[in-house]
Amino acid sequence: MRFDENARLDTSGVDDLRGSGGGRGGGVGGRVAGAGGGLGLVGVILYLLLSNFAGVDMSGMGAGGGYPGLDQVGSGQTADNSSLQQNCATGASANTSTDCRVVAVVNSLDDFWATQFSSGFTEPRTNFFSGGVSTDGCGSASSDSGPFYCPADSEIYIDLTFFQELQSRFGAQGGPFSQAYVMAHEYGHHIQNLLGTNRKAGNDTGPTSGSVRLELQADCYAGVWANHATTTPGPSGRPLISELNQSDIDAALDTASRIGDDYIQSNLGGGRVDESQFSHGSSAQREKWFTTGLQSGDPDSCDTFAARSLG
Repeated sequence: MRFDENARLDTSGVDDLRGSGGGRGGGVGGRVAGAGGGLGLVGVILYLLLSNFAGVDMSGMGAGGGYPGLDQVGSGQTADNSSLQQNCATGASANTSTDCRVVAVVNSLDDFWATQFSSGFTEPRTNFFSGGVSTDGCGSASSDSGPFYCPADSEIYIDLTFFQELQSRFGAQGGPFSQAYVMAHEYGHHIQNLLGTNRKAGNDTGPTSGSVRLELQADCYAGVWANHATTTPGPSGRPLISELNQSDIDAALDTASRIGDDYIQSNLGGGRVDESQFSHGSSAQREKWFTTGLQSGDPDSCDTFAARSLG
């Protein structure tokens, strides 16, 4: 994956909250889970693992509780974007820096999804945080929740060390496009929020549940963007992403396979697969729906709620 080295990057849609106090607004709020809270790549899976497989006491984790390990989350978190503005000026920086790469991917996602709406499109804000974060609309979460999107404030939240954890904890091969897939998935939740699709999900779990359908659709939307990533023009008139090859796609598929409910339960949980607790879809399903979006390039191919079979 390569970016146009001469392209200008726009950091205005990213807030860097790292090292600024660990919280925004008030203290620890409700847990980030389900359609009414944050929508994440792996967050609900990890919550269910802790609750059902690891023997952790999750009492009080409902609407007034919080994720475990949030004692360090404070208040008064503010953004300091000066480093991003200085270091992430062009596509050349995106080819060497994770921070700048994520900024560039967000820019590309903004450019593509804006073309898919005749009206009513708004870009989500993206927040970099470290350790924990307190959101305006979805309570608080630690880095253990993984990246997530908060429908209530239309913002994406990510601790960038998650990309390292994908490799060290989940066994993913990682790489630039693995990271891009993660961001594109969370951006997919923003598209669902704009369209009102997230309200179909509910809070149930299981292999055909609304929560699984929502997550698989976000995977599919990530694939749709990937289909157009090297052809969608940016402000300069040229695509921001100049090169995407099969090894990049393979890396994204590898990541998808490592964050399926069944893989996580088997390898990070108690070794037992319990389909009744599925909230994001199996590894095979996640790979299938990313591929569906990638091959079609059409958001209409991503209607997981109408699909009789999720694969």
